[in-house]
Amino acid sequence: MEGKEEDVRVGANKFPERQPIGTSAQSDKDYNEPPPAPLFEPGELSSWSFWRAGIAEFIATFLFLYITVLTVMGVKRSPNMCSSVGIQGIAWAFGGMIFALVYCTAGISGGHINPAVTFGLFLARKLSLTRALYYIVMQCLGAICGAGVVKGFQPNQYQALGGGANTVAPGYTKGSGLGAEIIGTFVLVYTVFSATDAKRNARDSHVPILAPLPIGFAVFLVHLATIPITGTGINPARSLGAAIIYNKDHSWDDHWVFWVGPFIGAALAALYHVIVIRAIPFKSRN
Repeated sequence: MEGKEEDVRVGANKFPERQPIGTSAQSDKDYNEPPPAPLFEPGELSSWSFWRAGIAEFIATFLFLYITVLTVMGVKRSPNMCSSVGIQGIAWAFGGMIFALVYCTAGISGGHINPAVTFGLFLARKLSLTRALYYIVMQCLGAICGAGVVKGFQPNQYQALGGGANTVAPGYTKGSGLGAEIIGTFVLVYTVFSATDAKRNARDSHVPILAPLPIGFAVFLVHLATIPITGTGINPARSLGAAIIYNKDHSWDDHWVFWVGPFIGAALAALYHVIVIRAIPFKSRN
C-alpha cells in the first residue's frame, strides 16, 4: 500500500498541472492583443480576398435560406407535427446549416452569415466598417436569392405555406417578440465571441474547440425556445429574404422587430464581451 502511495506521489510531482483550470494564462502560449480594425481600410478594396469573402457570405446565406425555408415549408405542409420533423427538425435544420456553413466559410470570410453577427463584431472592432457593410449587403442578397429559388421551384406552395417569413405569433405582443429576438441574438453573438476569441484559444489551449459546433448548437437551442414566439429571426438577412419573396402585408407588419431586436442583442453581446469577458487580466510571459 505504501508503495502505491509513493508511486502516486512521485507521479503527481513528475507530471504536475502547469496551472489550475480557470486561471489567467493556461499554457505556455504567448498572446498578443491584435490591434482594432480601422473604420476604413482602402487597401481592402483592391484585395481579391476582400471580394471573395463577400461572395462566400452570399453563397452561404443563399444555401442557408434554401435549406431552412424548405424545412419550414415541409413542416407546415404536413397535416400534423407527428408526420413531419416538427419544431425540433426546424431547429436542427437552422443549427445544422449554420454549423456546416460556418465550418466551410470561416477561413474565407469568418463565417458570419448574419448581419447581426457582423454588426456585433464590427462594434468590437474585429472588422472594418467597409467590410461590415459589404458583408451585410451580400448576406441580404444571398438570403433573397435563396428564398427566391425556393419560390421558383414551387410558387403555389410557397405562398400558401407562408414562405418561411417571420411574424410575431398570435397571442404575443410586439414587445414580447422584440424581447425574444434580443435575448436570442445575444445568446448567438455571445457564443460567436467566445468560440472565436483568440485570447481564449491561447489561454485555454488544453480545451479543444471547434468553433462552428457551439455556434450551430446555440442557433439550435434559440430556435427551440423562440419558434413559437416569432418563428425565430435572430438573423435580419434571413427575415428580409423571406419577407421580400413572400411579400404579404402581415409579413411586413412586424418586420422591424427582426432588425431592431437582433441588432440590440448583438450590441449587448459585444458590450458584454469587451467590458466583462475580455476585462479578465491575462498574464503574459516574459
